[in-house]
Amino acid sequence: MLPETWQQVVLPALLGGVGGLTRGVIGLLKALSLRRRILWGYYLITVAIAAIIGLFTGMIFNFDYRLSLLAGYAGTDILEGIYKSFKVQKVYVRKK
Repeated sequence: MLPETWQQVVLPALLGGVGGLTRGVIGLLKALSLRRRILWGYYLITVAIAAIIGLFTGMIFNFDYRLSLLAGYAGTDILEGIYKSFKVQKVYVRKK
């Protein structure tokens, strides 16, 4: 069997990263189909965050591989939604 450290730390992080990669690939396919510019740095950061989310979820909930995968997939989506809700956008006001 795997060493305890590997099973409790590395495996949940890897599975969280796989969840983030899965979400990222879907985003990349969407960007390619819409012919949008791909921000590779942003992509790598979200995968790293997904790995961290999967790690902590696995540690907190006694490592269920399905939960680590799901947390990596959905966790970055939730964080991205929060970021976009606080992102400053230009507002154009029409003069009368």
